[in-house]
Amino acid sequence: MVSVDRRVTPGPPRWPGLAVLEYYLVSYRRTWRASVLSSFLLPVLSMLGFGLGVGAYVTGGVSGVRYFDYVVPGLVASTAAQVAVGEATWPVFGNFEWIKIYFAQASAPLRIRDVLGGHLAFVCLRVLASGAVFLAVAAAFGAVHSAWALATLPVLVLVGLSVAAPVFGYTASVSSDSYLALLFRFGVIPMTLFSGVFFPVGSLPAVLRAGAYALPLWHGVDLCRAATLGVPPEWSVPGHLLVLAGWSAVGWLLARARFRRRLVV
Repeated sequence: MVSVDRRVTPGPPRWPGLAVLEYYLVSYRRTWRASVLSSFLLPVLSMLGFGLGVGAYVTGGVSGVRYFDYVVPGLVASTAAQVAVGEATWPVFGNFEWIKIYFAQASAPLRIRDVLGGHLAFVCLRVLASGAVFLAVAAAFGAVHSAWALATLPVLVLVGLSVAAPVFGYTASVSSDSYLALLFRFGVIPMTLFSGVFFPVGSLPAVLRAGAYALPLWHGVDLCRAATLGVPPEWSVPGHLLVLAGWSAVGWLLARARFRRRLVV
C-alpha cells in the first residue's frame, strides 16, 4: 500500500492586518451605494461652483493659469484630506465608544498595529477611490493638461495617510464626539482655506504662510497642481514627499500609542 504525503508547503506569512481590512471592505460592500452619488456630485458641484462660478469673476487667472484649471487640483487634494478626516473621526470614535469593534479585534490574535494598520489601509483605499472619481470628472471638464495627472493618485493616498494617521490619534484621545466637530471647525476648515486651494499661499501674511507650509494639505495641493498642469511645483518634489511622510510617521506613532492605551489592559 502506497502512502501519499498530503502535506501542503506553507506560503509566505500573511499580514494579519489584511483580516481587519477585509472586515471594512465587507462592511463597505453593504453601504457603498450611499456614497456613490455624493462621490460623483461633490466634484461636479465643486467645479461648477468654485471653478466656473467664482472663476467667471477672476478674469486674469492666477499665476498665468485659468482660475478653473488652478483651483481644480486644489479641490482634488482638499477632498482627499476631507475624506480622510471623515473616515478617521466618527467611525474611529464609534469603534471605541459605540460598537466596540476595536475591542473585539484586539481580543483576537491581532496586534495593535494590525488593528490600526488595517483600518488605515481601508481609509487610504477610500481616499484613492474618491480621488480617482474626482480626477476623472476633472478630465471630463478639461481641467487636466498633462499625463502626469495620474501621479496625483499616489499623492492623494499619501495626503490621506498624512491627515488620517494623526486624526486617528486625536480621535482615540477624546471622550466625546463634540471634540470631533471642533476638529472640523478649527482644524479642517482653516487648513482648507489657507493651504493654497483657492489662491496662492504666497499672498498670505508671513505667519499664515509658515503655517500653511507646516501643514500637509498645501504640499499635496502643490504636487497635484504641478501634475495636472504639467508645471514644476513651488517646492521640490522630495521636500513635499518628506513632509507628507513625516506627518504620516508621527501620526502613526501617536495613533498607535493612543490605541495601545485604550485597548491594552
